[in-house]
Amino acid sequence: MYVETYGCALNNADAALMKSILVSRGHEVVSSLEDADVIVVNTCTVRLDTEQRILKRLRELREFLRDGVKLVVAGCMAAAQPYTIARVVPEASLISPQNVTRIHEVVESPGRSVLLGGERDTAFLCPLVEGYVAAVPIAEGCLGDCSFCITKIARRRLRSYKPGLVVRAVREAVSKGVLEIDLTAQDTAAYGVDLGGVRLHDLLKTITEEVGGNYMLRVGMANPDNLIPILDGFLEVMKHPNIFKYVHLPLQSGSDKVLKLMRRRYTYDDFRSLVYEIRRKIPEVQLATDVIVGHPGEDEEDFELTVRALEELMPDKVHIAQYTIRPRTEAASMKQISDAVKKRRSTVLGRVVERIGSALNSAYVGSRAWVVVSRRSFRGSSIGRTVNYKPVVINGLGVVGVSGYVEITHHTFYDLRGFWVSGSDSVSQ
Repeated sequence: MYVETYGCALNNADAALMKSILVSRGHEVVSSLEDADVIVVNTCTVRLDTEQRILKRLRELREFLRDGVKLVVAGCMAAAQPYTIARVVPEASLISPQNVTRIHEVVESPGRSVLLGGERDTAFLCPLVEGYVAAVPIAEGCLGDCSFCITKIARRRLRSYKPGLVVRAVREAVSKGVLEIDLTAQDTAAYGVDLGGVRLHDLLKTITEEVGGNYMLRVGMANPDNLIPILDGFLEVMKHPNIFKYVHLPLQSGSDKVLKLMRRRYTYDDFRSLVYEIRRKIPEVQLATDVIVGHPGEDEEDFELTVRALEELMPDKVHIAQYTIRPRTEAASMKQISDAVKKRRSTVLGRVVERIGSALNSAYVGSRAWVVVSRRSFRGSSIGRTVNYKPVVINGLGVVGVSGYVEITHHTFYDLRGFWVSGSDSVSQ
């Protein structure tokens, strides 16, 4: 079995779940297409360019479908655009995110299978462990109805994992030596609404009380409208030493008019107040956000409001996305903005983001920061994370699996650079 995965951390966690189930039934995961009798492609469809890249890849994979080799297309594209996939690879089996725990049925069936209905089975949870980092899903689906979003079609209903399962998955990851645990969901702030009586801050409190050891939790993206009602409890538990001081809070636009067109359930004033309160209670917090440029209805004044919003709030990290049409969404039927305008606005915003990021990161130069070293860069350098999840490229260390202090000597708008000073003895090559 050969597995390729695209998209978000939640998708990666789904891939780990499918692998775990298949391995438990005697299947073997291979790293080469030539050795595979089953090819699983776990897809993403959040953007048009991603869709096009995956369709191109599926066409390429058809040449490997010989001598009984089976192709299985899983993930959001299988759920939201099954007919698009069927036109390109009619022989492929399809399985939606809601059915990932039934992957063995698809793989072991003699012919083509299609499993697209039903709801998520949240009775089984397996952490995705990659070296010293693990992704643990806490929920699927969201409570929103954004005009631009196709993911809501693929992952419809909110389904949260019970706290006991999440705690068990975190404990398992820590027992394997994991240093960084990423709690993933489409919207972590919506966690537990479907369970009743438990919310995100309750889950975090339970994890930190019941799981000991040397690890750090990173909380994934949280939508503003769902974070506001639980903000006090959330910020209180975020002070725990085992939780990164990092909040990913998507803005999308600084214009109330555009936010309304997007069907986002907050205003810019709501968002700004939220940011001010987070920074008041956790001054060292790193704020990450997302912005969409060129959503239908966004004029130059709206775009300038977004620029001013970023200049006012100065988020540490900003992901800029040019709006792309997604089928079966409300925004697809609206009057579209030209690609040239979207590209220009994206370029302008990119310069603003680089200027803000550079100014914020320059303040770290000359300081000494405690970091968790859990990754390597593609060039082989060790990558650490500060207590507020700032990435630090550590010159000359060359190892992962340690924590300690780094002297910060340089910066870019995106990361910090420095050299290792001192740390723990648990060094892994």
